[in-house]
Amino acid sequence: MKSSIGVGLIGTGYMGKCHALAWTGVKAVFGDGPRVRLEHLAEVSQEIADRKAEEFGFARASGDWRALIADPAVDVVSVTTPNAFHAEMAIAALEAGKHVWCEKPMAVALDDAMRMEAAARASGRVAVLGYNYIQNPMIRHIGRLLQEGAIGAVNHVRLEMDEDFMADPQALFYWKSEASSGYGALDDFGVHPLSMLSVLFGPVTKVFAHLAKPYPDRPTKEGTRRNVETYDIASVLVELGDGISGVLAFNRSAWGRKGRIAVQIFGSRGSITYDQERMNELQLYSTADRASEQGFRTILAAPVHPPYDRFIPAPGHGLGFNDLKIIECHELLRAIRDEPARVINFAAGLQIEKTVHAMARSHHEGRWVAL
Repeated sequence: MKSSIGVGLIGTGYMGKCHALAWTGVKAVFGDGPRVRLEHLAEVSQEIADRKAEEFGFARASGDWRALIADPAVDVVSVTTPNAFHAEMAIAALEAGKHVWCEKPMAVALDDAMRMEAAARASGRVAVLGYNYIQNPMIRHIGRLLQEGAIGAVNHVRLEMDEDFMADPQALFYWKSEASSGYGALDDFGVHPLSMLSVLFGPVTKVFAHLAKPYPDRPTKEGTRRNVETYDIASVLVELGDGISGVLAFNRSAWGRKGRIAVQIFGSRGSITYDQERMNELQLYSTADRASEQGFRTILAAPVHPPYDRFIPAPGHGLGFNDLKIIECHELLRAIRDEPARVINFAAGLQIEKTVHAMARSHHEGRWVAL
């Protein structure tokens, strides 16, 4: 790898800012890798692009993302636009010889996800997806506990992802309720728990799903009402390798839940639980403890859970969402250096997309669907 790497950022909303912070912080946190150059930022207009480039520290700005793709100073492109634009932008960047860091979900249509994976394969460039929850030191430690057999043979897994940003029935209709954005909670939320299953257990082999709309229509800013085209609730039975059974539940209209990904893993000799709203701790129950002391113990994130130690030298102080993005950025740079990296690349991401579409097909056909 060159001593420096030029970054292009398309989109400056919530996730765009996360990427900008990650690119800014990755060298300071980890110390290794190339110097990061913030070369080019693109937005829907030149005015917005200029303002955000000044805020984020990018050297140049464009109101046309194609100009960013064509910029020879850009080596890697962060795609943080709405879901419907991922495929076109990622494929264009790969065909131009750029590495790609694209936010999830991969694409709205399965055909587009397949084209993205094919473009990545043909380009020889690194293409990864924004699944930063798998970078959490606590999720990494859960993986180590499972590999060490700390809870014996796993027989059942439950994952839930809930938020309440669509819980108000009078909230205005916006793009996440349009069919063009995808299925709804299934791909907007479901892909994150699926990424966790992917790194902890491998791919899902079989699904049976039910999707629901808690509110069939929503008010518009024009004073009318518009039919909701996506499903804000999804419930799924899954089967994993080795016959492990699982239950997944996703809800974008769950009052009181802000960023919950609840994980429960049950084994022959114990259990592990974790909740993303308390992302710096996990609970471990082990039958190896004396019967008089058996119970869930809380394990706080600490420097002994890498790469926590790269951020904070003391246990129990806690990392945040944007810190996970910095870790993900570092893993991307490791992949570009052709080193072992903990990433969901486009090939693994396509498997997640196929699982999501199998779930949707299961709901519409009312049957189990094998992958």
